[in-house]
Amino acid sequence: MGQTLTGLLTSVRAIAGRPGTPPRARPGGGPDPELLAALRHCGDHLADLAASGPLTDARRTRLIASIGALTTACSTPGADAFDALLRTGQQALDSGGDAGARLALALADEATVLRARSKGAWRLRGNALDALGRSEEAITAYERHLALQQNAAASRDVERRIATLRAAGDRIDEALALVGGGEGATGAGVDAGAVRLSRHLPAADALAAFTELVRLRTAERGAADPAVRRLAALYAEHRRLADRDPMADPLLGGAEPIGVPGLRRFLAGRTVCLVADTPHTAEQEQRPGSSLAALIGGYDLVVRCDAVRHAAPTARTDLHAVTLRGDSPWKGARWDRRATARLVFGDPLPHWRLALRSRLVPGAQDRIGDATLRRPLHDPALLAEAAADADEPASTAFTVLRLLDFLGTPARVDLIGFEGPAALPPREREWIGARTGRTDDTAVRITLR
Repeated sequence: MGQTLTGLLTSVRAIAGRPGTPPRARPGGGPDPELLAALRHCGDHLADLAASGPLTDARRTRLIASIGALTTACSTPGADAFDALLRTGQQALDSGGDAGARLALALADEATVLRARSKGAWRLRGNALDALGRSEEAITAYERHLALQQNAAASRDVERRIATLRAAGDRIDEALALVGGGEGATGAGVDAGAVRLSRHLPAADALAAFTELVRLRTAERGAADPAVRRLAALYAEHRRLADRDPMADPLLGGAEPIGVPGLRRFLAGRTVCLVADTPHTAEQEQRPGSSLAALIGGYDLVVRCDAVRHAAPTARTDLHAVTLRGDSPWKGARWDRRATARLVFGDPLPHWRLALRSRLVPGAQDRIGDATLRRPLHDPALLAEAAADADEPASTAFTVLRLLDFLGTPARVDLIGFEGPAALPPREREWIGARTGRTDDTAVRITLR
């Protein structure tokens, strides 16, 4: 990958020039100046990636391939490189992090200059600004997209996102009014030099300022003060809106969203079994009088993972967990297996939202895990582990086990049928082996607690 990356960087520099030199149009009807400027941005990003060491992230690998396609389009006479430009911007956004979002924004800026009436370019710009926490600018870009979008169904996600960003800003405005301050003020009795809160701040800065305002106001007046209680409620609503869109979403099929506290309550004091989806287990589960069927039926909660191909459609499923894998946005069969609760693991957040809205089946689940549960292994608020090697991501069963172990509220957690073809990878088996309380060869059961 190092040689490929170096070769691509050389090609980009040969077409667009090096840092410090203005992009120049090539003679003979070469690429537009905006495309050359976009390639310059890509070259700068490639240089940063090359300096960062070996690449193991599949999302960055896809971004590099997309930059390669854009470079080829820009160097091919008569080729229309605009679509390749938008694809590269989306891949930059999908690669994650501020650097990827900044590259996406730079490419979107060039795209909107190149084609001012491109709805895709304006949506890319809105998404990039949104990812960078520049909410008010994102709203403006989203509105330009909506003005160009003729398909009402295709614009619903953008409309919901605008509503979310505006609602978050409204909570800030109400908080400022509550403490007696105007735009950028902090309110009477609070040191104006300590907090500068405004809806026009980047999202991270606004959140930090809002947190400090609540802390100072609580210290000044006490938590029992009605105004402080309302301020704290506004802060909590702002935090929820920052994490996810309003969950009263008709596309969730009426399911109740649950976060970490709700999942803890759902699991509290219950016996839980994770059942492997194998032909043998499915056959035994369906056989009348089967000891394995009786064993599974004795648990309070039955957990199944991913696409359940062998168990009968009517087989009991209290918790269904699925990991979104492969290229995003993730498309596939809709989740129509009936389950009391469903957890969907995936990143990045915008495509996770899209997967829920496109693949949930109304009435197929009573509860759906919210954004706080979408990446439990790596979320700083949960297990906070470093991202694993992209070539060996955690299995869904292992993710569920780690989450249940972290939450600590189930009375008992067992694995059933995870042997032979259904055996977990060695790294995961090692973790389980260190925590196994008992094994039962007859029932093929592993007891963790």
